Amino acid sequence: MTTTETEKHAGLLPAETSAYGVTPRPFDRTVLSDPRFSSRWDIRHSATRRMLSEEPEPAEPGLFIGMDPPQHSPYRKLVGSQFGARRLNRLRPRIEEIVADRLDEMERVGPPVDLVSEFALPIPLSVVLELLGVPDSERSSLQRNTASLLSLTVPTDEMLAARHAIKDLIRRLVAAKRAAPTDDVLGGLVANSDLDDDELTGIGFLLLLAGYESTAHMLGLGTFALLRHPEQLAALRQNPHLIDTAVEELLRYLTVVQFGLHRTALEDVQLNGQLIKAGQAVMVSLTAANRDPHRFDDPDRLDLSRTPGGQVAFGYGVHQCLGRQLARTEMRVAFLALLRRFPTLRLAVPPQDVPM
Repeated sequence: MTTTETEKHAGLLPAETSAYGVTPRPFDRTVLSDPRFSSRWDIRHSATRRMLSEEPEPAEPGLFIGMDPPQHSPYRKLVGSQFGARRLNRLRPRIEEIVADRLDEMERVGPPVDLVSEFALPIPLSVVLELLGVPDSERSSLQRNTASLLSLTVPTDEMLAARHAIKDLIRRLVAAKRAAPTDDVLGGLVANSDLDDDELTGIGFLLLLAGYESTAHMLGLGTFALLRHPEQLAALRQNPHLIDTAVEELLRYLTVVQFGLHRTALEDVQLNGQLIKAGQAVMVSLTAANRDPHRFDDPDRLDLSRTPGGQVAFGYGVHQCLGRQLARTEMRVAFLALLRRFPTLRLAVPPQDVPM
């Protein structure tokens, strides 16, 4: 999208006849927190390719990210109750074990190592499988199907088959946990709610994808960003206590949700002098928000000592990512462990030759 500086600072950019792109100052947060803008999938107009359907459809049971309050609220409250500090504190030692195992395997394989396949992808997937209580016997097939579902290159019918296989597995897990309660997130949802199997299957499917893909991208791209900024990498090595601000800065700098967040106006809304008519769509650019020069000094520069706060990589408002503290914990543990284990870590090829 090509714009003039005046258009950028106006905060609202015409994208097509029925949609607008929203840039910062401070309209990104306005749209994401204003109940006049809807997240419902059945009324959404998207200029991007839909993964599984060309027509808007209502969110399936349990997929509450495609719903508005009040339908959305009970699901969010229930799932949020399973992501408290107590569970995260109990889970951290297991995350450390998972990371250590992956680093052991990387050391065993020896250089060069594909950081994505050996580090960035398996760590968050292993963590989310722990959270859902997926038995070891089911993990390899679930990993294959998840990879197919999230691939940009596989045919649509293969994606659909992978999706059905994943949901079938989660449905079987729900039934098993009804018969024999377990101390994991899915088991807690089964035991502490009156949701039916369709709703629990939808929630489990959502948690699997939401807890895997974005964190995997952050681990891979975050390491790549550090290697491309050796002065920042050196600062983190010398001062591991920087890790909290480093994670926040990497989240801001990378903003892995590149496609933006879609909302639909439920009524006519005036936004910075621009009339958004009922039924028209807006797309909030999290990338633009996290590179907003009015919010961040020198926003295109990676600075791990930057005062944290203000980034919206996890979204904003009632749909802000419920797993954001878990993702932060995984990144803190994984980045520090990687740098400790491999003090001479470097790219095996020139940066421009790294496939993105």
